[in-house]
Amino acid sequence: MDYVVEMLNIRKEFTGIVANDDITIRLKRGEIHALLGENGAGKSTLMSILFGMYQADRGSIKVNGKEVRISNPNVANQMGIGMVHQHFKLVEDFTVTENIIMGSEPRKWLGLVMDTRKAGKKIEELSKQYGLNVDPYAKIEDISVGMQQRVEILKMLYRKAEVLILDEPTGVLTPQEVQELGRIMKNLIKEGKSIILITHKLKEIKAFADRCTVIRRGKTIGTVDVATTSEGAMAEMMVGRQVSFKVEKTDSVPGDVVLQVKSLTVRNSKKSLALNDFSLEVRAGEIVGIAGVEGNGQSDLVEAITGLRKAESGSIDLNGQNITAKSIRERIESGIGHIPEDRQKRGLILDYTLAENMVLEVYHREPFSRKGVLKNSAIRQYANRIIDSFDVRSGEGAVSAARSLSGGNQQKAIIGREIERNPLLLIAVQPTRGLDVGSIEYIHKRLIEHRDNGKAVLLISLELDEIMNLSDRIAIVNQGELIGVVNASETNENEIGLMMAGVKREEGA
Repeated sequence: MDYVVEMLNIRKEFTGIVANDDITIRLKRGEIHALLGENGAGKSTLMSILFGMYQADRGSIKVNGKEVRISNPNVANQMGIGMVHQHFKLVEDFTVTENIIMGSEPRKWLGLVMDTRKAGKKIEELSKQYGLNVDPYAKIEDISVGMQQRVEILKMLYRKAEVLILDEPTGVLTPQEVQELGRIMKNLIKEGKSIILITHKLKEIKAFADRCTVIRRGKTIGTVDVATTSEGAMAEMMVGRQVSFKVEKTDSVPGDVVLQVKSLTVRNSKKSLALNDFSLEVRAGEIVGIAGVEGNGQSDLVEAITGLRKAESGSIDLNGQNITAKSIRERIESGIGHIPEDRQKRGLILDYTLAENMVLEVYHREPFSRKGVLKNSAIRQYANRIIDSFDVRSGEGAVSAARSLSGGNQQKAIIGREIERNPLLLIAVQPTRGLDVGSIEYIHKRLIEHRDNGKAVLLISLELDEIMNLSDRIAIVNQGELIGVVNASETNENEIGLMMAGVKREEGA
């Protein structure tokens, strides 16, 4: 059998946790092989070993049938192995070309001058060959997240990678970009490359992968043929029990208006109009979902409500009180909870412990501090309650550094922190981004529970399924304007898709 990479009986242990316990995975030449597992199951660790970022404690790696030792990422690159990480490693102020050639710059004039023109031409050719449509001279900060991901793929192709590891590549993409990525992966395979796709999205495994290796809590559960295995069967292998894909909820019983946004106009960081004359109500006991393609004003709305961005005009009321000019802390105190879109930039202080992160909004109050002195035992107790109830997995519990957790566990910690405070209005932005089916099921249950406790939930998500399943009412935005509000029980994906594209309901009817 022609295997391009074999990882045999890999074991890796970190302080207090066995991340990989005797895992075996074999990648055939020219296939897309999915690596499926829950958050913290050991997927990224295993691939970081293949990419030379970690060394295995036991086990062996073969590349093209020969046993090898991959001591660092440069060795992996030389062996034709490349990796696109979940959180991209790009320099914002550099151009696409500068990012791609970093570390292997082509030179002219006796090696003294960097030859960016030559590199730019080569990148343009590669971009055409694989259908990536990337502009080599654009600055990273000016291109979309989907484009940045293509730059990461080009970075590997430029270094002549034969095996491409994609770590949770669709977590940051819109539905359209996911389809595009599928097309790009098929092109890569056509050109003779082999791909390992780390994911926990079953729909995407069914759409793109040939075979799938499932790992659970660091152990290999098995490798299956994707075409002949159902999503339900793969989900059960992954979490060890049957998973319900349907969200169970009763009809909402809306109460008083909790959030009232009136004629809100907001400018974005580039000073152009991001929200224009936008009005919306969210009542106690209901979930209002906001549907729209990424970049249509959703983030600006959230930033205006939470106090991260100043409103140009219009007003925001919480429980009848005007909070438009209030500080962020005053808004938190008056009952706003916020699960932010970017967990690493906005949700956590990565170098703080998990316990410290759990009290970021309440540390100045009793029982967490008295007369300006922090009470560590109360903080730890509180953190442990959240960690247990939201199944946040980490090496050393409350004293683990936030950065040592897997992305999905970081997400669960933030959601736990915000729900634990029992806010009047919970703003949940992409709450299940990067979570596995078991965790998604649990988070959805908790959001509905929050609604049933008579609280208001504003849900912003790019997953249309999630918006349709969880929301009682759905508001659709396009280019910063409200296109319409519909009852979730009286609409379908097609109608919402049209409205997301800017077709108002009466025009489409």
